[in-house]
Amino acid sequence: MKFSAEREAILTPLQAVIGVVERRQTMPILANILLASREGQLWMTATDLEVELVAKAHVALQQAGEVTLPGRKFLDIIRALPDKAQITITIEGERATVRSGKSRFTLTTLPASDFPTIEDIHAQQTLVVSQAALKRLLDKTHFSMAQQDVRYYLNGMLLENEGKMLRTVATDGHRLAYCETTLDADSTGLHQVIIPRKGVLELMRLIGGDGSVELGIGTNHIRAQIGDIRFTSKLIDGRFPEYSRVIPPTLTKRISTDRDGLRAALQRTAILSNEKYRGIRLAVKPGILILQSHNPEQEEAEEEVEVDYEGEELEIGFNVTYLLDALAVIETGEVEIGLTDANNSCLLSTPSAPNTKYVVMPMRL
Repeated sequence: MKFSAEREAILTPLQAVIGVVERRQTMPILANILLASREGQLWMTATDLEVELVAKAHVALQQAGEVTLPGRKFLDIIRALPDKAQITITIEGERATVRSGKSRFTLTTLPASDFPTIEDIHAQQTLVVSQAALKRLLDKTHFSMAQQDVRYYLNGMLLENEGKMLRTVATDGHRLAYCETTLDADSTGLHQVIIPRKGVLELMRLIGGDGSVELGIGTNHIRAQIGDIRFTSKLIDGRFPEYSRVIPPTLTKRISTDRDGLRAALQRTAILSNEKYRGIRLAVKPGILILQSHNPEQEEAEEEVEVDYEGEELEIGFNVTYLLDALAVIETGEVEIGLTDANNSCLLSTPSAPNTKYVVMPMRL
């Protein structure tokens, strides 16, 4: 196998797939990247057995073949070479030689036949969504995914398609984030899959340009084609909670205020909150919202925020981190906080984007 290309032609696809190559591997082959030439093109594949990334590289192919190279070392070499340097890579036996100008590097290889790849996911449903719309769905909800929860189905994001509606929902049991968008094409029935946390984060890293994403959904995998990059992730086999029961249907108290002002006041009050529990008290009165926090060192913080509210007085406690995470992704402008009483969840939303909702469970202080 032999091919040559300009540095950037190799570096760009290599950087696209390297994210799933872990530094510490249980299987040595997973630290490698598969290089395979077919149809006059070079394809780079990386996997951690949960997420697979394949990127196409445009190179001058002199001799076809397949081989695996140490991923991180290969990236470090290509990255360290000068801009627009011409690179030639030759595979002979169990060695790969990378040449550029007066530089030469020899890397050990592992057989391509040992590399695990996912060929066909047997897609039962195909969706086309714009990159901007998909990125918005992921950006608005990903922060609510659980991390290493024993309820494994929470360590990911629900992707739900119903008719022309595409939704993402994430929850860790203490808060919930919901976002939806409208597709051009209609689909029959209700389809739900849970994408694992790592898959969501890799997909977020890959999208963001113009154009669309083609999503193929199988029984065990989801696949996205984004330009020259193909993303495949295993799905979590589990039943996602019925999120519609968590979103409060009726709210007796509605507070409206400026999102930026509330966020800044919460950030200041959070400085003196308990570092472990991050509790903050909200005292709601007509026209005013008082934020209070204290910690075991007997230190206290208090902020007053002007709000549009005419109902009865109420005190309720929350984890301030959950409120700040939601406010960070709500568009600048007016934010609405919906409440019922001190024992029930609050609903954060904004009139400018009614298709996003955030639920935060209260905490006892």
